Amino acid sequence: MAGPNTTKNQNETRTYGTQAGERQGQGDTPQQDLMNKAKSAAATVSNKAEAATSAVGEGMSSLGHTLREHAPQSGMLGSASSRVASGLESGGRYLQQEGFKGMMDDLTQLIRSNPIPALLVGIGIGFLLAQMRRH
Repeated sequence: MAGPNTTKNQNETRTYGTQAGERQGQGDTPQQDLMNKAKSAAATVSNKAEAATSAVGEGMSSLGHTLREHAPQSGMLGSASSRVASGLESGGRYLQQEGFKGMMDDLTQLIRSNPIPALLVGIGIGFLLAQMRRH
């Protein structure tokens, strides 16, 4: 036997269910909204990293050209400055062409093809960071 309270509870349940369904149909749930914001933030960071990488590449190339123009052209110092300038120019071109994503892809491939040296380098960097933190 259903009393007046039972009918009221059933109506409240139906109303809540309808409102929840309407909410999902009209907009995103809080979790979806958070995911969309996180994706947007990640895309923004990625775009800024690409732009920064390209700018660093441009700066490196420019520094290489400047070094080549103003450094001595002969002798041991001329030879060393020419090599440094070539390295800066080629590194700058690489960063401009590949960008941040290409650089990360190359690093991932390098680590996959040389896992033990990569592990040892990681341990060495960790050790150096720990030593710097102590001082």
